[in-house]
Amino acid sequence: MMANLVTSLCCVVLAAVVVAYAQRRSQLVARNQYERRGSDVTMQCGSLESDVSVSWKVNGTDIEAQHQLNGPKLILTQVDLEHNGLYSCFQNPHGERRDTIILHVGIPPQEPKVTCRSNTYPKGFYCSWHLVYPTFIPTTFEVDVQHNQRSLEVQKDPVHKNRCHVQFPEVFSITPYKVNVTAVNALGKAYVTLSFEESSIVKPDPPERVTATPIRFKPRKLEVSWHSPATWPDIDAFPLKYFLRYRPLIQERWQHVELSDSTSHTITDAYAGKEYIIQLAAKDTEIGTWSDWSVAVHATPWIEDPLPITSTTEVDFPNETKTSPIPSSKAPQKAEPPVGRAARVVTFFSPLLLGMMLLFIW
Repeated sequence: MMANLVTSLCCVVLAAVVVAYAQRRSQLVARNQYERRGSDVTMQCGSLESDVSVSWKVNGTDIEAQHQLNGPKLILTQVDLEHNGLYSCFQNPHGERRDTIILHVGIPPQEPKVTCRSNTYPKGFYCSWHLVYPTFIPTTFEVDVQHNQRSLEVQKDPVHKNRCHVQFPEVFSITPYKVNVTAVNALGKAYVTLSFEESSIVKPDPPERVTATPIRFKPRKLEVSWHSPATWPDIDAFPLKYFLRYRPLIQERWQHVELSDSTSHTITDAYAGKEYIIQLAAKDTEIGTWSDWSVAVHATPWIEDPLPITSTTEVDFPNETKTSPIPSSKAPQKAEPPVGRAARVVTFFSPLLLGMMLLFIW
């Protein structure tokens, strides 16, 4: 009898210890609280009565005085993103922590933007989506695809988190597909439904491995070649046509050529010696829309190599050369007046005139 009583008391004590530990544990584990941006927020310190005095800290710092305290409640007005954080409350006067709250401020999601495309026709298509405005809190998406009044299997993309893949249940169907995407977070949800026919979403990827090379002795030609996109599964059953555009870098206007059943083309009207930029797009020959442009490649038509410059004229210099006399380094001398015909006549008659003057004197 006594043994049973002791056992019962031990069980009661153990249960009380377990409950106390659980309560203590719950006080230490933070709980999440989501609130709308711009709203007034009330945070309750655990299950304390309204007449209990508590103090609060956010991220380890005492709460500022402008926030309202109402017993165990903390009231924040017009919360914004800077109010996000870890809030802890402590019961006075001993400062025992009673609760921990992680506050997340955000907004409910709006309707997501959804686009669907088939770049692997006729195997399947993919849909991707995004939110125009951020919610600032974790948001998930639910996707449902309907065709011919039945749900289709949706596979999440392993790389892009906001993308899913769907297999075509049949080919050449005229029954519309309906894709419903719902954005959900802790503050609300919003959805959008997209309806389309199979043929309207077919859009191949751009052509790949585009090359452009000059042709020897053809200064106005370029040889362009490319490959169909690797994602297009059956080029024989579902052929593609191509759209080539090219222009010299010095101009803004493109020249265009549409091609079918060919993966090469010779440009014959290029400007000689001018660098060209070249791109291609692809499209199913019957349905869908054109792909985006391929990565641009640059090429210049063939240019004739200039001949090396050589000298063909030899200049013979004579063995003896005449040079002008070297000017004297001395100072220039006074120039003598020129002796002309009149001066020679005066010199000839000078003795005669002298004799006549002497006779006259005598």
